[in-house]
Amino acid sequence: MRILLALLYVYLVAAPGCTSPPRKGDSMRNTIHNIMNIAQITLVHIKKLRTKLPVSPQIEVTSPSIDGLISISHDLGLLDNELQSTDLLSQIHADVSSLEGSVRSLALTMDCTIQARPSEETGDSLFPDSHLYLTLIKVQRYLEKLLLNKDKLKVC
Repeated sequence: MRILLALLYVYLVAAPGCTSPPRKGDSMRNTIHNIMNIAQITLVHIKKLRTKLPVSPQIEVTSPSIDGLISISHDLGLLDNELQSTDLLSQIHADVSSLEGSVRSLALTMDCTIQARPSEETGDSLFPDSHLYLTLIKVQRYLEKLLLNKDKLKVC
């Protein structure tokens, strides 16, 4: 009888800890870690692609400020739209799209008031090569800035 009571006690005390779903804090920490991994992988893809392209012109771009999840989601949505215009950037487009989805999901988990995805602007560039380089540099600079400001992924 004592063994049965001991087993019942162990089941009632230990089992909920073993089978409970991950806490919100753990889930957010894992999502932030995944976002950082995707950003780093995307930077590797950009650098690999840039080595295959002819020498790029020196282009200076300014990245928007990173204030929190809402602005990050919006900015990634804009970059995602720009990346759709070139087949050469399909892997980077997939990376940024995945990154934007993860940020949007994290924002919803944190009950942030998220804006609708930016609408796609369709326009043909007169200088497609320059547009390619400009888009790559924009994405690269933004992701580098995001990695330096990962604490902003914890605020709306």
